[in-house]
Amino acid sequence: MFDQATRATAARTETPRTVRCARALMSPWSRLALLAVVLASAATAVLLYEPQKMLADGWPPQLDGLTAAGLFGVAYGLCTVAFVPRPILNLAAGALFGTVLGLTTSIGGTVLGGGISFALGRLLGQDALRPMLRGRVLLAADGVLSRHGFRSMLAIRLFPGVPFAAANYCAAVSRMRYLSFLSATGLGSIPNTLAYVIAGSEAKSPTSPAFLISAGFIVVTSIAGVVVAWCKRHSIGRSAGQETGSEAEGARVHSLVKTPSLVKAPSLVKAPSLVKASVFPLSNK
Repeated sequence: MFDQATRATAARTETPRTVRCARALMSPWSRLALLAVVLASAATAVLLYEPQKMLADGWPPQLDGLTAAGLFGVAYGLCTVAFVPRPILNLAAGALFGTVLGLTTSIGGTVLGGGISFALGRLLGQDALRPMLRGRVLLAADGVLSRHGFRSMLAIRLFPGVPFAAANYCAAVSRMRYLSFLSATGLGSIPNTLAYVIAGSEAKSPTSPAFLISAGFIVVTSIAGVVVAWCKRHSIGRSAGQETGSEAEGARVHSLVKTPSLVKAPSLVKAPSLVKASVFPLSNK
């Protein structure tokens, strides 16, 4: 009997401790720390194992065709999560598989890597990072991504002025929908990815028209991306200032409406003789 009571008391004392530990592990800051550990581990693995050596020897040496392309697409996605630059992977895809299969593999890997990054940022980082969004520019950018998710992400992918990983995690912190993010990433990445894949497939003949056209397209889109990002930054700042001004004006009007002296006009109500004298100035004569 004494042992049963002791066990029951121990269970009652251990339950709150377990609940507290579970809450601490599932807190926003704990999940953000886990996200940082996962990303740091992935980047360290890339630096240690150097996947570019495998690309130099063929991908992989014992396989070819669709199987090798599928494995390359999976590796492509995981490498983008580990912050490997996409242009290098696109060039490798073109050199290994040609234009058509290389483009398909690269777009599939892009969507896979973007989806993994978006899911990680949404599940592990959004709750901790959203309260840190302060300042007019950050709030305005978050509003644009949240309200116009597909259109904003499509513009970001078409004009590569924002790094791939940064765009993924910014979209994850916002309230953009997952399907809008994936579809805009797949469609918007096609032109620039195609240019890199063609350049990789034609790397052995750098004077060919295909290589020169693709290289020129890469240069033009890069410059256009910088210009669009610069103009968008100023437009976001102006829209943020307008939204702040409209909010301040709304608050001022709201405070005026709530002022009792302006609504009730007690001085006029309590002084009917003044009202009568002002309305009927000749009535007493």
